[in-house]
Amino acid sequence: MQETFDKLYEDSRHGQSFSKLYDIITSESNILLASRTIKSNKGSTTAGTDNFIIDNYKIMCKEDFVKHIKNQLKNYRPKAVRRVYIPKPNGDKRPLGIPSMLDRLIQQMIKQVIEPICEAKFYKHSYGFRPLRSTHHAISRTMSLVNRNKLHYSVDIDIKGFFDNVNHSLLLKQLWNIGIRDKVLLKIIYKILKTPIKGEGIPSKGTPQGGILSPLLSNIVLNDLDQWVAGQWENFRTKRKYAYNFSKCNVLRDTSKMKEGYIVRYADDFKIFARDPHSAKKWYHAVRQYLKDRLKLDISHEKSKIINIRKGKSEFLGYTLYAIKKSDKWVCNSNIRKKKKLEIKTKAKELIKKIQKSLTAQNVLLYNSFILGIHNYFRYVTNVNLDMQRIAYDLSMTSYNRFKNIGVRERPINAPPSYEKFYKSNYTTYKICGIYLYPLADVRTKVAKSFSSKRSFYSKEGRESIHKYLAPEVSYEIQKLLISNIPNGTMDYLDNRISRYSMKMGKCEITNEFIHAHEVHCHHFKPKMLGGTDEFKNLRIIKNDVHKLIHATNGETIIKYLKELKLDSEQMKKVNQYRKACSLLEIG
Repeated sequence: MQETFDKLYEDSRHGQSFSKLYDIITSESNILLASRTIKSNKGSTTAGTDNFIIDNYKIMCKEDFVKHIKNQLKNYRPKAVRRVYIPKPNGDKRPLGIPSMLDRLIQQMIKQVIEPICEAKFYKHSYGFRPLRSTHHAISRTMSLVNRNKLHYSVDIDIKGFFDNVNHSLLLKQLWNIGIRDKVLLKIIYKILKTPIKGEGIPSKGTPQGGILSPLLSNIVLNDLDQWVAGQWENFRTKRKYAYNFSKCNVLRDTSKMKEGYIVRYADDFKIFARDPHSAKKWYHAVRQYLKDRLKLDISHEKSKIINIRKGKSEFLGYTLYAIKKSDKWVCNSNIRKKKKLEIKTKAKELIKKIQKSLTAQNVLLYNSFILGIHNYFRYVTNVNLDMQRIAYDLSMTSYNRFKNIGVRERPINAPPSYEKFYKSNYTTYKICGIYLYPLADVRTKVAKSFSSKRSFYSKEGRESIHKYLAPEVSYEIQKLLISNIPNGTMDYLDNRISRYSMKMGKCEITNEFIHAHEVHCHHFKPKMLGGTDEFKNLRIIKNDVHKLIHATNGETIIKYLKELKLDSEQMKKVNQYRKACSLLEIG
């Protein structure tokens, strides 16, 4: 489907509209891609109101499966959504809607096709629920606006119940305006919006959180706001052409009475940076009016405010942002938000107690995954060392009382690569079940980098740029590997598997390509049934499909994976070397 997605993206960039998307959505390739994507997602084992999971479709052959999906779409009627509630940090509960497995498949099929069209039209500084973008890019942008643009007034707007109040009719018009003009598809999306919620009935507005399509639809709704704000200053069209955007802004600043402002948005959480209090007040009232009149959305007056970050603090995505004076400049500084610190302490205590009550390698790795995840997220905080040291100090007595009889406190000796890659060897920590706990206070700060527009899933050059960028980011994948459940895995196996992945920088030991956590298989070079062990030197990090080829004995299976993988002679030599160690015949 890649060529198709690339063409949709390019055509959308050049202003084309699309009236025949249904045929692409219902093509065999797109249906099978959606199925594979759902399978790799943890949610594939979560049932909807029909009690179906993705495994229920395994018994069907490919042709029957594709035919079944196409038939369901001919007179499509989504099944009722299962309502669940998950706790929020403030004690409230967030409602989620869990669609049936068939409806999830159909939503994934639609998302795959309309996402490249939308990505070509979305504003460059919206970061939530978009491919390759993250909270760190949003934080980088806010810091850049304070440090480089010297904008010290933050207009913080909180939309009241955004996901529950999206206007359905308006959303369909926005889809049409963005270029999605296939009436059959729009009718299907309308039915998805009107999917009944079990026990509550048919919704009159809102996009229920939990659906695959919901995040993309929410971005379509708020893209109008992004473009309107940008059009008031950053993208304002002038009669004269300027070589650089900052030249245009300088002229506008000197010759006009327009209000300067820049929006940074992550999902429904956004702020506008202004240069002076007068402009900030104008933005506050203009945005409130725009949301009310154009998008039919209200703001929370209690949570929405204007902050001079030289005197006060603004909260954004778990960070507390403020400006401090350095020499003759104001510089953006940050801390971890107070509520977030409390959450970290509470969760860490739970995991510490869990290790004491059930002394298993899996629980130790679960704790390490949590610590690595916290460090990955907050390492861009300018004062993260001070914040983490304080949290670690507050937890020190809990750790001592719970671990004094089950672990040894020491400086890591011959620590595995997965430890040495992220943490210092002179930090004392506990060793439990033969595994060193990641020290909470030992965090390496990192400068948040801005998002590069060169990275894209929908161009050849963009994909090459992605691979270069992702390769060093193995810590995110290690975090996922740490929590993966391997019921019969020994302590040695679980720890050495992580270490091997870390040492190989997340690359397959046969194809040398970067592999994500859900694609990782850990191969015993000498199988355990032939006397092999779980020690580090006997393990190999292999892509899942390559691993299947190594152990395949059926001729049809071997031909299938050879066609899919397209290995070169050197890679085939390695495959046969691995097969020989497993006492299997070489592939000719």
